[in-house]
Amino acid sequence: MTHTNEHNSEQSKADARDAVTANGYTKKWWKEAVVYQIYPRSFKDSNADGIGDLRGIASQLDYIQNLGVDVVWLSPMYDSPNADNGYDIRDYRKVMSEFGTMADFDELLEAVKARGMKMILDLVVNHTSDDHFWFVESRKAKDNPYRDYYLWREGKDGKEPNDWVSYFSGSAWKKDDATGEYYLHLFAEKQPDLNWDNQTVREEVYDVMRFWLDKGIDGFRMDVIPFISKDPNFPDFPDDYDGDYGRVYASGAKLHDYVQEMNREVLSKYDVMTVGEAEGVTLAEIPLLVDERRDELNMVFQFDVVKLDRESWRWKSWTLPGLKAIYTRFERGLDKHCWNALFLSNHDNPRVVSRFGDDSPPYRMASAKLLAMMLLTLKGTPFIYQGDELGMTNYPFTNIAEFDDIQVKNAWQAEVLTDQVEADDYIINLRRTSRDHARTPMQWDASDNAGFTLAAKAWLAVNPNYKEINAVQALNDQDSIYNFFKQLIQLRKETPALIYGDYVDLDPQHPTIFVFTRTLEADKYLVLLNFSNDDTTYKLPVNMRIEQLLISNLREQDKPSLFINLKGWEASLYKFNS
Repeated sequence: MTHTNEHNSEQSKADARDAVTANGYTKKWWKEAVVYQIYPRSFKDSNADGIGDLRGIASQLDYIQNLGVDVVWLSPMYDSPNADNGYDIRDYRKVMSEFGTMADFDELLEAVKARGMKMILDLVVNHTSDDHFWFVESRKAKDNPYRDYYLWREGKDGKEPNDWVSYFSGSAWKKDDATGEYYLHLFAEKQPDLNWDNQTVREEVYDVMRFWLDKGIDGFRMDVIPFISKDPNFPDFPDDYDGDYGRVYASGAKLHDYVQEMNREVLSKYDVMTVGEAEGVTLAEIPLLVDERRDELNMVFQFDVVKLDRESWRWKSWTLPGLKAIYTRFERGLDKHCWNALFLSNHDNPRVVSRFGDDSPPYRMASAKLLAMMLLTLKGTPFIYQGDELGMTNYPFTNIAEFDDIQVKNAWQAEVLTDQVEADDYIINLRRTSRDHARTPMQWDASDNAGFTLAAKAWLAVNPNYKEINAVQALNDQDSIYNFFKQLIQLRKETPALIYGDYVDLDPQHPTIFVFTRTLEADKYLVLLNFSNDDTTYKLPVNMRIEQLLISNLREQDKPSLFINLKGWEASLYKFNS
Protein backbone atom coordinates (compact mmCIF):
# COMPACT_ATOMS: atom_id res chain seq x y z
CA MET A 1 0.00 0.00 0.00
CA THR A 2 2.81 2.39 0.88
CA HIS A 3 4.57 1.55 -2.37
CA THR A 4 1.41 2.36 -4.33
CA ASN A 5 1.01 5.70 -2.58
CA GLU A 6 4.64 6.57 -3.27
CA HIS A 7 4.17 5.63 -6.91
CA ASN A 8 1.02 7.74 -7.17
CA SER A 9 2.78 10.66 -5.52
CA GLU A 10 5.70 10.45 -7.95
CA GLN A 11 3.29 10.14 -10.85
CA SER A 12 1.44 13.24 -9.67
CA LYS A 13 4.70 15.16 -9.54
CA ALA A 14 5.57 13.98 -13.03
CA ASP A 15 2.12 14.99 -14.30
CA ALA A 16 2.55 18.42 -12.74
CA ARG A 17 5.93 18.84 -14.43
CA ASP A 18 4.44 17.80 -17.76
CA ALA A 19 1.70 20.38 -17.28
CA VAL A 20 4.22 23.21 -17.09
CA THR A 21 7.01 21.90 -19.34
CA ALA A 22 7.34 20.31 -22.76
CA ASN A 23 10.59 19.00 -24.17
CA GLY A 24 12.48 20.96 -21.53
CA TYR A 25 10.71 24.24 -22.32
CA THR A 26 8.60 26.05 -19.76
CA LYS A 27 5.12 26.30 -21.23
CA LYS A 28 3.88 29.85 -21.71
CA TRP A 29 0.79 31.15 -23.46
CA TRP A 30 2.86 33.45 -25.65
CA LYS A 31 4.95 30.52 -26.90
CA GLU A 32 1.78 28.81 -28.09
CA ALA A 33 0.22 31.94 -29.57
CA VAL A 34 -0.01 33.16 -33.16
CA VAL A 35 0.22 36.95 -33.52
CA TYR A 36 -1.44 39.13 -36.18
CA GLN A 37 0.11 42.55 -36.80
CA ILE A 38 -2.13 45.47 -37.73
CA TYR A 39 -0.81 48.68 -39.30
CA PRO A 40 -3.76 50.91 -38.31
CA ARG A 41 -3.29 53.54 -41.01
CA SER A 42 -3.75 50.89 -43.71
CA PHE A 43 -6.21 48.40 -42.20
CA LYS A 44 -9.74 49.83 -42.45
CA ASP A 45 -11.15 53.36 -42.64
CA SER A 46 -14.46 53.87 -40.81
CA ASN A 47 -15.05 57.60 -41.36
CA ALA A 48 -14.23 58.12 -45.06
CA ASP A 49 -11.15 60.31 -44.57
CA GLY A 50 -8.88 57.89 -46.46
CA ILE A 51 -6.98 56.82 -43.34
CA GLY A 52 -7.45 53.61 -41.38
CA ASP A 53 -8.59 53.97 -37.77
CA LEU A 54 -9.48 52.13 -34.57
CA ARG A 55 -13.18 51.79 -35.36
CA GLY A 56 -12.20 50.34 -38.70
CA ILE A 57 -10.13 47.71 -36.91
CA ALA A 58 -13.03 46.96 -34.56
CA SER A 59 -15.34 46.41 -37.53
CA GLN A 60 -13.10 43.61 -38.82
CA LEU A 61 -12.33 41.73 -35.59
CA ASP A 62 -14.52 38.79 -36.63
CA TYR A 63 -12.35 38.41 -39.74
CA ILE A 64 -9.23 38.29 -37.54
CA GLN A 65 -10.76 36.00 -34.93
CA ASN A 66 -11.98 33.60 -37.63
CA LEU A 67 -8.40 33.19 -38.78
CA GLY A 68 -7.64 31.64 -35.40
CA VAL A 69 -4.94 34.01 -34.17
CA ASP A 70 -4.48 34.59 -30.44
CA VAL A 71 -2.87 38.03 -30.24
CA VAL A 72 -3.40 41.28 -32.15
CA TRP A 73 -0.40 43.63 -32.30
CA LEU A 74 -1.18 47.25 -33.12
CA SER A 75 1.55 49.35 -34.66
CA PRO A 76 1.65 52.82 -33.02
CA MET A 77 -1.71 54.55 -32.68
CA TYR A 78 -0.49 57.24 -30.28
CA ASP A 79 -0.72 60.98 -30.89
CA SER A 80 1.89 61.86 -33.53
CA PRO A 81 2.67 64.45 -36.22
CA ASN A 82 3.52 61.47 -38.46
CA ALA A 83 7.02 62.28 -39.61
CA ASP A 84 7.54 58.51 -39.52
CA ASN A 85 3.94 57.24 -39.59
CA GLY A 86 3.42 57.17 -35.86
CA TYR A 87 6.88 56.08 -34.73
CA ASP A 88 7.43 59.72 -33.72
CA ILE A 89 5.23 60.02 -30.64
CA ARG A 90 4.00 63.37 -29.36
CA ASP A 91 1.90 62.07 -26.46
CA TYR A 92 2.14 58.48 -25.17
CA ARG A 93 -1.19 58.72 -23.34
CA LYS A 94 -3.28 60.02 -26.21
CA VAL A 95 -4.65 58.40 -29.38
CA MET A 96 -3.75 59.90 -32.76
CA SER A 97 -6.73 62.03 -33.79
CA GLU A 98 -6.78 60.48 -37.28
CA PHE A 99 -7.24 57.08 -35.64
CA GLY A 100 -9.96 58.10 -33.19
CA THR A 101 -10.25 58.68 -29.46
CA MET A 102 -9.25 56.93 -26.25
CA ALA A 103 -12.87 55.79 -25.98
CA ASP A 104 -12.47 54.13 -29.39
CA PHE A 105 -9.34 52.38 -28.12
CA ASP A 106 -11.07 51.20 -24.94
CA GLU A 107 -13.95 49.80 -27.00
CA LEU A 108 -11.53 48.08 -29.37
CA LEU A 109 -9.60 46.48 -26.51
CA GLU A 110 -12.84 45.29 -24.91
CA ALA A 111 -13.99 43.81 -28.24
CA VAL A 112 -10.66 42.02 -28.73
CA LYS A 113 -10.92 40.51 -25.24
CA ALA A 114 -14.57 39.55 -25.79
CA ARG A 115 -13.42 37.39 -28.71
CA GLY A 116 -10.87 35.55 -26.58
CA MET A 117 -7.88 37.33 -28.10
CA LYS A 118 -5.16 39.44 -26.53
CA MET A 119 -3.63 42.75 -27.60
CA ILE A 120 -0.07 44.05 -27.56
CA LEU A 121 1.06 47.57 -28.44
CA ASP A 122 4.20 49.08 -29.88
CA LEU A 123 6.47 50.62 -27.25
CA VAL A 124 8.56 53.32 -28.95
CA VAL A 125 10.86 54.70 -26.26
CA ASN A 126 14.28 55.05 -27.88
CA HIS A 127 13.02 58.39 -29.21
CA THR A 128 10.01 60.68 -29.23
CA SER A 129 8.68 63.30 -31.62
CA ASP A 130 10.34 66.71 -31.47
CA ASP A 131 6.79 67.93 -30.82
CA HIS A 132 6.67 66.01 -27.53
CA PHE A 133 6.35 68.30 -24.50
CA TRP A 134 9.61 66.96 -23.11
CA PHE A 135 11.58 67.99 -26.21
CA VAL A 136 9.78 71.29 -26.67
CA GLU A 137 11.00 72.17 -23.18
CA SER A 138 14.40 70.50 -23.60
CA ARG A 139 15.44 72.65 -26.55
CA LYS A 140 14.55 75.97 -24.89
CA ALA A 141 17.71 76.36 -22.81
CA LYS A 142 20.69 74.44 -21.48
CA ASP A 143 19.40 74.84 -17.92
CA ASN A 144 15.83 73.75 -18.68
CA PRO A 145 14.68 70.95 -16.31
CA TYR A 146 13.95 68.75 -19.35
CA ARG A 147 17.31 69.36 -21.05
CA ASP A 148 18.75 66.06 -19.84
CA TYR A 149 15.76 64.08 -21.14
CA TYR A 150 17.58 64.02 -24.50
CA LEU A 151 21.15 63.70 -25.73
CA TRP A 152 22.68 67.13 -26.32
CA ARG A 153 26.34 67.65 -27.16
CA GLU A 154 28.57 70.47 -28.30
CA GLY A 155 30.02 70.31 -31.78
CA LYS A 156 33.52 69.08 -32.47
CA ASP A 157 35.91 71.15 -34.60
CA GLY A 158 32.99 73.13 -35.96
CA LYS A 159 31.10 69.98 -37.00
CA GLU A 160 28.86 67.30 -35.50
CA PRO A 161 29.92 65.63 -32.21
CA ASN A 162 30.83 62.40 -34.06
CA ASP A 163 30.44 60.66 -37.42
CA TRP A 164 27.32 58.64 -36.64
CA VAL A 165 24.72 58.50 -39.39
CA SER A 166 20.93 58.36 -39.32
CA TYR A 167 18.96 55.39 -40.58
CA PHE A 168 17.09 57.94 -42.66
CA SER A 169 20.22 59.40 -44.35
CA GLY A 170 22.64 62.10 -43.28
CA SER A 171 24.20 62.80 -39.90
CA ALA A 172 22.57 61.47 -36.73
CA TRP A 173 23.07 64.91 -35.17
CA LYS A 174 21.02 68.07 -35.68
CA LYS A 175 22.24 71.50 -34.63
CA ASP A 176 19.59 73.47 -32.78
CA ASP A 177 19.83 77.25 -33.18
CA ALA A 178 18.36 78.04 -29.78
CA THR A 179 21.45 76.88 -27.88
CA GLY A 180 23.95 76.07 -30.62
CA GLU A 181 24.22 72.45 -29.43
CA TYR A 182 23.44 69.26 -31.33
CA TYR A 183 20.84 66.63 -30.38
CA LEU A 184 21.10 62.95 -31.37
CA HIS A 185 18.52 61.39 -33.70
CA LEU A 186 19.32 57.88 -34.91
CA PHE A 187 16.25 58.13 -37.15
CA ALA A 188 14.54 61.26 -38.53
CA GLU A 189 15.46 64.78 -37.40
CA LYS A 190 11.99 64.94 -35.86
CA GLN A 191 12.76 61.82 -33.73
CA PRO A 192 15.23 62.93 -31.03
CA ASP A 193 16.69 60.11 -28.94
CA LEU A 194 15.81 59.92 -25.26
CA ASN A 195 18.56 59.90 -22.63
CA TRP A 196 18.04 56.62 -20.81
CA ASP A 197 20.93 57.39 -18.47
CA ASN A 198 18.55 59.87 -16.85
CA GLN A 199 16.63 57.94 -14.19
CA THR A 200 13.68 60.33 -14.45
CA VAL A 201 13.32 59.44 -18.15
CA ARG A 202 13.23 55.77 -17.29
CA GLU A 203 10.59 56.36 -14.63
CA GLU A 204 8.52 58.35 -17.13
CA VAL A 205 8.68 55.41 -19.56
CA TYR A 206 7.68 52.93 -16.86
CA ASP A 207 4.68 55.11 -15.96
CA VAL A 208 3.59 55.07 -19.61
CA MET A 209 3.88 51.29 -19.69
CA ARG A 210 1.78 50.95 -16.53
CA PHE A 211 -0.85 53.28 -18.01
CA TRP A 212 -1.48 50.89 -20.92
CA LEU A 213 -1.02 47.67 -18.98
CA ASP A 214 -3.54 48.83 -16.39
CA LYS A 215 -6.00 49.33 -19.24
CA GLY A 216 -5.64 45.60 -19.87
CA ILE A 217 -3.26 45.21 -22.79
CA ASP A 218 -1.16 42.05 -22.83
CA GLY A 219 2.35 43.25 -23.62
CA PHE A 220 4.59 45.18 -25.95
CA ARG A 221 6.58 44.95 -29.14
CA MET A 222 9.54 47.17 -28.29
CA ASP A 223 10.86 49.32 -31.11
CA VAL A 224 14.69 49.31 -31.53
CA ILE A 225 15.03 48.49 -27.83
CA PRO A 226 18.79 47.64 -28.01
CA PHE A 227 19.51 51.28 -28.90
CA ILE A 228 18.35 52.77 -25.59
CA SER A 229 21.84 52.61 -24.03
CA LYS A 230 24.53 54.79 -25.65
CA ASP A 231 28.21 55.34 -24.93
CA PRO A 232 28.11 58.80 -23.25
CA ASN A 233 31.49 59.63 -24.81
CA PHE A 234 30.03 59.20 -28.33
CA PRO A 235 33.22 58.00 -30.04
CA ASP A 236 33.46 57.93 -33.84
CA PHE A 237 32.77 54.68 -35.67
CA PRO A 238 35.61 52.22 -34.95
CA ASP A 239 38.46 51.71 -37.44
CA ASP A 240 37.11 48.25 -38.33
CA TYR A 241 33.58 49.61 -38.92
CA ASP A 242 31.89 47.57 -41.66
CA GLY A 243 28.94 49.84 -42.44
CA ASP A 244 26.54 48.05 -40.09
CA TYR A 245 25.84 50.94 -37.77
CA GLY A 246 23.20 48.95 -35.92
CA ARG A 247 26.02 46.95 -34.37
CA VAL A 248 27.47 50.17 -32.94
CA TYR A 249 24.15 51.60 -31.78
CA ALA A 250 23.13 48.35 -30.06
CA SER A 251 26.29 47.99 -27.99
CA GLY A 252 25.53 50.33 -25.09
CA ALA A 253 27.02 49.15 -21.81
CA LYS A 254 23.86 49.60 -19.72
CA LEU A 255 21.28 47.99 -22.03
CA HIS A 256 20.74 44.96 -19.83
CA ASP A 257 20.69 47.00 -16.63
CA TYR A 258 17.87 49.07 -18.07
CA VAL A 259 15.83 46.18 -19.49
CA GLN A 260 16.16 44.26 -16.23
CA GLU A 261 15.03 47.35 -14.34
CA MET A 262 12.06 47.66 -16.72
CA ASN A 263 11.18 44.04 -16.03
CA ARG A 264 11.59 44.43 -12.28
CA GLU A 265 9.63 47.69 -12.03
CA VAL A 266 6.87 46.94 -14.54
CA LEU A 267 6.75 43.77 -16.62
CA SER A 268 7.09 41.28 -13.75
CA LYS A 269 3.91 42.68 -12.20
CA TYR A 270 1.76 41.58 -15.16
CA ASP A 271 1.19 38.38 -17.20
CA VAL A 272 2.38 39.79 -20.50
CA MET A 273 4.42 38.99 -23.59
CA THR A 274 7.35 41.09 -24.77
CA VAL A 275 9.18 41.01 -28.07
CA GLY A 276 12.06 43.35 -28.80
CA GLU A 277 13.08 44.59 -32.22
CA ALA A 278 16.74 43.59 -32.03
CA GLU A 279 18.53 45.37 -34.85
CA GLY A 280 22.29 45.11 -34.30
CA VAL A 281 22.08 42.18 -31.87
CA THR A 282 23.95 39.04 -32.90
CA LEU A 283 22.68 35.53 -32.28
CA ALA A 284 25.33 35.06 -29.61
CA GLU A 285 23.97 38.12 -27.78
CA ILE A 286 20.28 37.19 -27.99
CA PRO A 287 20.31 34.97 -24.85
CA LEU A 288 21.39 38.01 -22.84
CA LEU A 289 18.02 39.55 -23.73
CA VAL A 290 15.71 36.52 -23.74
CA ASP A 291 17.09 33.84 -21.39
CA GLU A 292 14.19 33.46 -18.96
CA ARG A 293 16.58 33.27 -16.00
CA ARG A 294 17.76 36.85 -16.71
CA ASP A 295 14.31 38.49 -16.39
CA GLU A 296 14.51 40.74 -19.43
CA LEU A 297 12.37 40.06 -22.55
CA ASN A 298 10.50 36.99 -23.80
CA MET A 299 11.84 37.04 -27.36
CA VAL A 300 13.27 39.31 -30.02
CA PHE A 301 12.98 39.93 -33.74
CA GLN A 302 16.42 39.25 -35.15
CA PHE A 303 17.36 40.67 -38.56
CA ASP A 304 19.16 37.80 -40.34
CA VAL A 305 16.14 37.04 -42.55
CA VAL A 306 15.59 40.76 -43.25
CA LYS A 307 19.18 41.21 -44.41
CA LEU A 308 19.24 38.05 -46.51
CA ASP A 309 18.20 39.88 -49.69
CA ARG A 310 19.02 43.53 -49.07
CA GLU A 311 21.72 46.03 -48.19
CA SER A 312 20.05 49.28 -47.18
CA TRP A 313 17.70 50.03 -50.12
CA ARG A 314 19.57 47.75 -52.55
CA TRP A 315 18.24 44.30 -53.35
CA LYS A 316 20.67 41.39 -53.49
CA SER A 317 20.09 37.82 -54.61
CA TRP A 318 19.48 35.21 -51.94
CA THR A 319 19.66 31.44 -51.80
CA LEU A 320 17.52 28.85 -50.05
CA PRO A 321 20.53 27.29 -48.25
CA GLY A 322 21.24 30.77 -46.89
CA LEU A 323 17.69 31.05 -45.55
CA LYS A 324 17.74 27.55 -44.07
CA ALA A 325 21.06 28.19 -42.35
CA ILE A 326 19.46 30.99 -40.32
CA TYR A 327 16.97 28.62 -38.69
CA THR A 328 19.62 26.02 -37.96
CA ARG A 329 21.76 28.68 -36.30
CA PHE A 330 18.84 29.62 -34.09
CA GLU A 331 18.16 26.00 -33.16
CA ARG A 332 21.77 25.59 -32.10
CA GLY A 333 22.26 29.04 -30.59
CA LEU A 334 19.19 29.20 -28.33
CA ASP A 335 18.81 26.65 -25.54
CA LYS A 336 15.67 25.57 -23.67
CA HIS A 337 15.69 28.79 -21.62
CA CYS A 338 15.31 30.96 -24.75
CA TRP A 339 12.52 31.41 -27.27
CA ASN A 340 12.42 32.67 -30.84
CA ALA A 341 10.07 35.07 -32.63
CA LEU A 342 9.31 34.11 -36.23
CA PHE A 343 8.46 36.62 -38.94
CA LEU A 344 8.87 36.86 -42.69
CA SER A 345 7.23 40.25 -43.17
CA ASN A 346 6.02 43.31 -41.26
CA HIS A 347 5.43 47.04 -41.76
CA ASP A 348 9.14 47.59 -42.48
CA ASN A 349 9.53 44.98 -45.23
CA PRO A 350 8.16 44.09 -48.67
CA ARG A 351 5.32 41.62 -49.14
CA VAL A 352 6.42 38.10 -48.28
CA VAL A 353 5.02 36.39 -51.40
CA SER A 354 6.81 38.90 -53.64
CA ARG A 355 10.00 38.53 -51.64
CA PHE A 356 10.45 34.82 -50.94
CA GLY A 357 7.76 33.30 -53.17
CA ASP A 358 6.56 33.98 -56.70
CA ASP A 359 3.81 36.59 -57.00
CA SER A 360 3.04 35.92 -60.68
CA PRO A 361 -0.52 34.63 -61.18
CA PRO A 362 0.36 30.96 -61.84
CA TYR A 363 2.32 30.59 -58.59
CA ARG A 364 1.15 33.27 -56.16
CA MET A 365 -1.36 31.14 -54.26
CA ALA A 366 0.83 28.07 -54.00
CA SER A 367 3.93 29.98 -52.94
CA ALA A 368 2.01 32.10 -50.41
CA LYS A 369 0.68 28.91 -48.86
CA LEU A 370 4.17 27.40 -48.82
CA LEU A 371 5.48 30.41 -46.93
CA ALA A 372 2.55 30.19 -44.52
CA MET A 373 3.41 26.57 -43.82
CA MET A 374 7.05 27.40 -43.22
CA LEU A 375 6.17 30.22 -40.83
CA LEU A 376 3.68 28.14 -38.84
CA THR A 377 5.77 24.96 -38.54
CA LEU A 378 9.17 26.39 -37.62
CA LYS A 379 10.09 26.71 -33.93
CA GLY A 380 9.04 29.97 -32.31
CA THR A 381 6.07 32.28 -31.98
CA PRO A 382 4.79 33.18 -35.48
CA PHE A 383 3.90 36.77 -36.41
CA ILE A 384 1.60 37.25 -39.41
CA TYR A 385 1.45 40.66 -41.08
CA GLN A 386 -1.93 41.97 -42.26
CA GLY A 387 -2.71 40.97 -45.82
CA ASP A 388 -0.25 38.10 -45.97
CA GLU A 389 -3.18 35.80 -45.25
CA LEU A 390 -4.60 37.04 -48.58
CA GLY A 391 -1.35 36.76 -50.50
CA MET A 392 -1.15 40.54 -51.03
CA THR A 393 1.77 41.50 -53.29
CA ASN A 394 4.26 44.30 -53.78
CA TYR A 395 2.93 47.49 -55.38
CA PRO A 396 4.11 48.27 -58.96
CA PHE A 397 5.91 51.54 -58.13
CA THR A 398 7.25 53.48 -61.12
CA ASN A 399 8.36 56.87 -59.77
CA ILE A 400 9.43 58.59 -56.57
CA ALA A 401 6.19 60.56 -56.23
CA GLU A 402 4.30 57.34 -55.48
CA PHE A 403 6.26 56.63 -52.29
CA ASP A 404 5.36 57.85 -48.80
CA ASP A 405 8.23 56.50 -46.70
CA ILE A 406 10.53 59.13 -45.17
CA GLN A 407 13.45 56.71 -45.52
CA VAL A 408 12.88 56.52 -49.28
CA LYS A 409 12.43 60.27 -49.71
CA ASN A 410 15.50 61.17 -47.64
CA ALA A 411 17.72 58.71 -49.54
CA TRP A 412 16.40 60.17 -52.82
CA GLN A 413 17.49 63.61 -51.67
CA ALA A 414 20.83 62.42 -50.32
CA GLU A 415 21.85 60.00 -53.07
CA VAL A 416 19.86 60.49 -56.27
CA LEU A 417 19.61 64.27 -56.33
CA THR A 418 23.34 64.52 -55.61
CA ASP A 419 24.06 62.25 -58.61
CA GLN A 420 25.56 59.47 -56.47
CA VAL A 421 22.91 57.02 -57.65
CA GLU A 422 20.94 56.76 -60.88
CA ALA A 423 17.21 57.42 -60.43
CA ASP A 424 16.23 54.33 -62.44
CA ASP A 425 18.56 52.14 -60.38
CA TYR A 426 17.04 53.45 -57.17
CA ILE A 427 13.42 52.84 -58.27
CA ILE A 428 14.24 49.37 -59.63
CA ASN A 429 15.66 48.38 -56.25
CA LEU A 430 12.76 49.93 -54.33
CA ARG A 431 10.34 47.83 -56.35
CA ARG A 432 11.82 44.93 -54.39
CA THR A 433 12.82 46.47 -51.05
CA SER A 434 10.57 49.40 -50.10
CA ARG A 435 8.67 49.43 -46.82
CA ASP A 436 5.72 51.03 -48.61
CA HIS A 437 4.84 47.69 -50.22
CA ALA A 438 3.55 46.53 -46.83
CA ARG A 439 1.73 49.78 -46.16
CA THR A 440 -0.67 49.90 -49.10
CA PRO A 441 -4.27 49.61 -47.89
CA MET A 442 -5.77 46.28 -46.94
CA GLN A 443 -7.75 44.76 -49.80
CA TRP A 444 -11.21 43.94 -48.44
CA ASP A 445 -13.32 43.59 -51.58
CA ALA A 446 -13.58 44.45 -55.29
CA SER A 447 -15.28 47.82 -54.80
CA ASP A 448 -13.51 51.16 -55.20
CA ASN A 449 -10.32 51.46 -53.12
CA ALA A 450 -10.66 47.75 -52.31
CA GLY A 451 -13.32 48.52 -49.73
CA PHE A 452 -10.66 50.11 -47.51
CA THR A 453 -12.26 53.56 -47.59
CA LEU A 454 -15.31 55.39 -48.94
CA ALA A 455 -13.15 58.45 -49.53
CA ALA A 456 -12.29 59.34 -53.10
CA LYS A 457 -8.66 58.56 -52.38
CA ALA A 458 -6.81 56.45 -49.81
CA TRP A 459 -3.79 57.92 -47.99
CA LEU A 460 -1.55 55.56 -50.01
CA ALA A 461 -2.49 54.02 -53.35
CA VAL A 462 -4.31 50.68 -53.34
CA ASN A 463 -2.59 47.88 -55.23
CA PRO A 464 -4.31 47.63 -58.64
CA ASN A 465 -4.70 43.85 -58.26
CA TYR A 466 -7.32 44.27 -55.51
CA LYS A 467 -10.17 42.99 -57.71
CA GLU A 468 -8.50 39.57 -57.86
CA ILE A 469 -6.90 39.61 -54.39
CA ASN A 470 -9.26 40.58 -51.55
CA ALA A 471 -10.85 39.28 -48.36
CA VAL A 472 -14.33 38.66 -49.76
CA GLN A 473 -12.88 36.49 -52.49
CA ALA A 474 -10.75 34.61 -49.95
CA LEU A 475 -13.56 33.99 -47.49
CA ASN A 476 -15.74 32.56 -50.26
CA ASP A 477 -13.04 30.19 -51.52
CA GLN A 478 -12.39 27.08 -49.43
CA ASP A 479 -9.04 26.71 -51.21
CA SER A 480 -7.91 30.28 -50.46
CA ILE A 481 -4.67 31.35 -48.82
CA TYR A 482 -6.73 32.69 -45.90
CA ASN A 483 -8.33 29.31 -45.28
CA PHE A 484 -4.96 27.57 -45.59
CA PHE A 485 -3.61 29.88 -42.86
CA LYS A 486 -6.67 29.07 -40.78
CA GLN A 487 -6.12 25.31 -41.10
CA LEU A 488 -2.41 25.62 -40.29
CA ILE A 489 -3.06 27.76 -37.21
CA GLN A 490 -5.58 25.22 -35.91
CA LEU A 491 -3.17 22.35 -36.63
CA ARG A 492 -0.39 24.14 -34.75
CA LYS A 493 -2.67 24.62 -31.72
CA GLU A 494 -3.47 20.90 -31.68
CA THR A 495 0.12 19.70 -32.19
CA PRO A 496 2.59 20.30 -29.34
CA ALA A 497 5.47 19.03 -31.49
CA LEU A 498 4.95 21.98 -33.86
CA ILE A 499 5.41 24.33 -30.91
CA TYR A 500 7.90 22.74 -28.52
CA GLY A 501 9.36 19.94 -30.65
CA ASP A 502 12.98 19.69 -31.80
CA TYR A 503 13.85 21.08 -35.23
CA VAL A 504 16.23 19.40 -37.70
CA ASP A 505 16.97 20.48 -41.28
CA LEU A 506 17.43 17.20 -43.19
CA ASP A 507 19.05 18.66 -46.31
CA PRO A 508 20.69 22.03 -45.59
CA GLN A 509 22.44 22.40 -48.97
CA HIS A 510 19.61 21.45 -51.31
CA PRO A 511 19.14 24.49 -53.57
CA THR A 512 15.33 24.32 -53.89
CA ILE A 513 13.93 21.91 -51.27
CA PHE A 514 13.47 22.82 -47.59
CA VAL A 515 12.81 19.60 -45.69
CA PHE A 516 12.78 19.54 -41.90
CA THR A 517 11.37 17.61 -38.97
CA ARG A 518 9.64 18.66 -35.77
CA THR A 519 9.69 15.92 -33.15
CA LEU A 520 8.45 15.65 -29.59
CA GLU A 521 9.02 12.19 -28.10
CA ALA A 522 6.96 9.75 -30.21
CA ASP A 523 5.25 12.49 -32.24
CA LYS A 524 7.17 13.13 -35.45
CA TYR A 525 6.36 15.50 -38.31
CA LEU A 526 7.98 16.13 -41.67
CA VAL A 527 7.67 19.41 -43.58
CA LEU A 528 8.47 19.34 -47.31
CA LEU A 529 8.69 22.65 -49.18
CA ASN A 530 9.61 23.07 -52.84
CA PHE A 531 10.94 26.63 -53.33
CA SER A 532 10.78 26.56 -57.12
CA ASN A 533 8.38 26.56 -60.05
CA ASP A 534 9.71 23.17 -61.17
CA ASP A 535 8.39 19.73 -60.30
CA THR A 536 11.04 17.81 -58.39
CA THR A 537 11.50 14.21 -57.30
CA TYR A 538 12.85 14.05 -53.77
CA LYS A 539 14.23 11.01 -51.95
CA LEU A 540 13.17 10.67 -48.32
CA PRO A 541 15.53 9.21 -45.69
CA VAL A 542 15.60 5.42 -45.93
CA ASN A 543 14.40 4.87 -42.36
CA MET A 544 11.45 7.27 -42.61
CA ARG A 545 7.97 5.75 -42.88
CA ILE A 546 5.22 8.20 -43.75
CA GLU A 547 2.02 7.58 -41.79
CA GLN A 548 -0.29 10.39 -42.88
CA LEU A 549 -0.50 13.55 -44.96
CA LEU A 550 -1.90 16.18 -42.59
CA ILE A 551 -2.11 19.19 -44.89
CA SER A 552 -0.84 20.23 -48.31
CA ASN A 553 -1.31 23.16 -50.65
CA LEU A 554 -1.31 20.99 -53.80
CA ARG A 555 -1.38 17.29 -52.90
CA GLU A 556 -4.27 14.94 -52.35
CA GLN A 557 -4.18 12.35 -49.57
CA ASP A 558 -1.48 9.77 -50.18
CA LYS A 559 1.41 7.93 -48.57
CA PRO A 560 4.54 8.52 -50.60
CA SER A 561 7.14 5.85 -50.95
CA LEU A 562 10.87 6.53 -50.63
CA PHE A 563 10.62 8.89 -53.60
CA ILE A 564 8.11 11.73 -53.58
CA ASN A 565 7.22 13.80 -56.63
CA LEU A 566 6.88 17.40 -55.50
CA LYS A 567 5.03 19.91 -57.65
CA GLY A 568 6.32 23.44 -58.09
CA TRP A 569 5.82 25.37 -54.82
CA GLU A 570 4.35 22.32 -53.12
CA ALA A 571 4.15 22.44 -49.33
CA SER A 572 3.19 19.27 -47.47
CA LEU A 573 3.17 18.30 -43.81
CA TYR A 574 3.33 14.62 -42.90
CA LYS A 575 3.27 12.56 -39.75
CA PHE A 576 5.98 9.90 -39.84
CA ASN A 577 7.65 7.06 -37.98
CA SER A 578 11.25 5.98 -38.03
